[in-house]
Amino acid sequence: MPRLIVTTLDGKDLSIDIEEGATLMEGLRAQGVDGLDALCGGCCSCATCHVHVDPAYAGHMPPMSADENDLLDSCSGRRATSRLSCQIPVIAPLDGMRVTIATD
Repeated sequence: MPRLIVTTLDGKDLSIDIEEGATLMEGLRAQGVDGLDALCGGCCSCATCHVHVDPAYAGHMPPMSADENDLLDSCSGRRATSRLSCQIPVIAPLDGMRVTIATD
């Protein structure tokens, strides 16, 4: 089970295990991580599961879809490392990845 380091909105680092095959959003919600609203439930239609991911792991994630890109354009805190956590399947190569919950 991959272990990720999550920085919460209040700056605390949490070490959490997420079942392989779940999305990052599902794993963060299951662990009760604050600040991740995920209002659409993972349908890639709201951008409330916005996170910043460790760029060293980008090659292990699927490419960003046009829909995800459009939604992230609506976020004022978008960075090069921005992704929607509902679009990232958790796989073994993501073990050790740092994720920061975005403020918007």
